Amino acid sequence: MKILMLARNPNLYSHQRLVEAAEARGHEIDIYDTLRIYMNITSHRPEVRYQGKSLTGYDAIIPRIGASVTYYGAAVLRQFEMMGVWPLNESVAIVRSRDKLRSLQLLAREGIGLPVTAFAHDTRAVDDVLDIAGGEPVVIKLLEGTQGVGVVLADTRRSAKSVIEAFRGAKVNILVQEFIKEAGGADIRTFVVGGKVIAAMKRQGGEGEFRSNIHRGGSATTIKITPEERSTAIRAAKVMGLNVAGVDLLRANHGPVVMEVNSSPGLEGIEGATEIDVAGAIIDFMAANHGPAKTKTKGKG
Repeated sequence: MKILMLARNPNLYSHQRLVEAAEARGHEIDIYDTLRIYMNITSHRPEVRYQGKSLTGYDAIIPRIGASVTYYGAAVLRQFEMMGVWPLNESVAIVRSRDKLRSLQLLAREGIGLPVTAFAHDTRAVDDVLDIAGGEPVVIKLLEGTQGVGVVLADTRRSAKSVIEAFRGAKVNILVQEFIKEAGGADIRTFVVGGKVIAAMKRQGGEGEFRSNIHRGGSATTIKITPEERSTAIRAAKVMGLNVAGVDLLRANHGPVVMEVNSSPGLEGIEGATEIDVAGAIIDFMAANHGPAKTKTKGKG
């Protein structure tokens, strides 16, 4: 199998591990900077180029597209899909998962557990929005935020109103969600590959920190998840249309709720906490499932 990886930084742990796993299994893999690729968009001979050369002959593609380059990265991936290259995660699924509001609406439509969430444009509705989310404390999230950036816990109604008005004054969109106090500043990252949870870890926020992101000083340990948590993670990845996903769960009193579905989950934390060869599982899934006729969307969407 000849694999192409889209990634801005080839030296990241996740990218190096995928390269190691692919080469250990006898596959050929190349990494290209997503933003340095360009396209010849034509009706009969779609083409992807890099430094004057056409990128052809690849069986499969691993899209490690950063959140900040989603739009361009998805366009590049669509072009490969149109050329018949099988993607680990399809462009439509990635764009869907990156839109926090859309992803929550899709998950809610399928009856998957979520924190109660409110969304509004008019700041005059702020009191009703806060009441919908269960009253303060509430979590206020930027729709464009990643890795815990742009997430605020507002303890009082006054502070919540101030934060909401400040964000809306800057013309950015936000979600207001109920605060799951019983989670205790911890969440569960489940790693789904091919419709199976292959690894799970508990991420605990630092002292006085309600966000559990490892990038923000959180710690990670292996954890045994319940059948309901496993089912929720698998269903969430399926709703997004993702073959590989990091599904983040909170343990609420009424059962597991989905915080986010990540289409480019990092491998360092999950492999370090569980000692499971996640990179190898991804490559094995690709080898068993890739094929020119198996791309569902064929660049549409």
